Amino acid sequence: MAKDGAIHVCQSCGAVHGKWAGQCSACGQWNCIVEESRAAPPGALKPAATSRARGLSFETLQSDTPEPPRIITGVAEFDRVCGGGVVPGSALLLSGDPGVGKSTLLLEVAAKAALAGRRVAYISGEEAVEQIRSRARRMGFEKAPVELASATALRDILGTLKRETFDVVIVDSIQTLWSDVHEAGPGSVTQVRACASEMVRLAKSGGPAVILVGHVTKDGQVAGPRVVEHMVDAVLSFEGERGYPFRILRAGKNRFGATDEIGVFEMGDGGLREVSNPSALFLGEGKDRAPGAAVFAGIEGSRPVLVEMQALVSKSAYGTPRRAVVGWDTGRLAMVLAVLEARCGISFGDQDVYLNVAGGLRINEPAADLAAAAALISSAMDMPLPQGCVVFGEISLSGEIRAVGRAEARLREAQKLGFDQALSPVLTVKDKGVKVTAVNRLSEAVERISQNRY
Repeated sequence: MAKDGAIHVCQSCGAVHGKWAGQCSACGQWNCIVEESRAAPPGALKPAATSRARGLSFETLQSDTPEPPRIITGVAEFDRVCGGGVVPGSALLLSGDPGVGKSTLLLEVAAKAALAGRRVAYISGEEAVEQIRSRARRMGFEKAPVELASATALRDILGTLKRETFDVVIVDSIQTLWSDVHEAGPGSVTQVRACASEMVRLAKSGGPAVILVGHVTKDGQVAGPRVVEHMVDAVLSFEGERGYPFRILRAGKNRFGATDEIGVFEMGDGGLREVSNPSALFLGEGKDRAPGAAVFAGIEGSRPVLVEMQALVSKSAYGTPRRAVVGWDTGRLAMVLAVLEARCGISFGDQDVYLNVAGGLRINEPAADLAAAAALISSAMDMPLPQGCVVFGEISLSGEIRAVGRAEARLREAQKLGFDQALSPVLTVKDKGVKVTAVNRLSEAVERISQNRY
């Protein structure tokens, strides 16, 4: 029997149940429901008793008050993803897999912002101060005037931050904080929700910009209730593939900027290094293009990125052909294979197909359809594409090659890296530095690749 005043809360999605059950009926997870106390003990953080309701004072959309300038941290890739810098009084949530470099990134952000004259507080609930100092020495930021603290008690943290004036406050991580108002342990849904709410309230009440670090679950989602993601102004994810030195910072939500921007970093012995030209990182260094390789001119956020798409088509040794994709959508590969067979007469029914995006980058835009098809055709016919050729374009189910946006920026990036040819749909822009071979249908692309005519 449950104790009086007790509730049962799912630690995966935050759903409240009247009694304990082995499976949460809201999210379907097993063994995630924990009994928590409904009543909170008295404390300084307990909400005050409700008083007489006051009327609302409405405002108009127009205002003469200028917007406060953004805080430029000095880490250009981080500022780019945030929309041009951190907005004062905003709350950001940074998530990522264990060991991807979240603490390293934020320590660099804190150090460079402090060196630029900002007052920055770095509060860690997972590491001691000496551990942070050791990392700072390894990164070369031991002289940065960052104010460090190792604490997990929410009452002590809020008391200090309300007395002092900071520009940026970094909390690593929100799962380690605990409030004495609630009986649940640190990291539970109740504690994460309560601590995140207090930190966001601090930022919104004219306080500093708050950057929270959040753990992720096995499936890559931010641990804790999803309501935390709705509280903050921006949700940033720090990603990295095992075996590759680069890290990518993405914005899944951003109230003050675009959500399709990415920041690229490279992990080294001395910490993270900003990559101002990601195309040079994702392209191969070989002089000769092998059959099955096509360079795709893509767009990530506001920047063009060139990446190599690799395909391998081989005779299937089993009854069911294998389809393996790394870095691209499996559904789009199936669609491209179907169009090649139905509109171009190239059958892959008895062939194993492997498609890989070199460097571990994940591509999501439809403009990569033609590059994937070119790589498949090149591998199936054993005909390499020209070394200086880039490919981009969207394929429709009818076999038509459709135009894509920002073609001029794609060609400009290709020209900057030494490419002089492009296989693409018909373009309205003209770039004298790149010879554009326009194709209207996928069958034309197959003919040009097979006959080596560009």
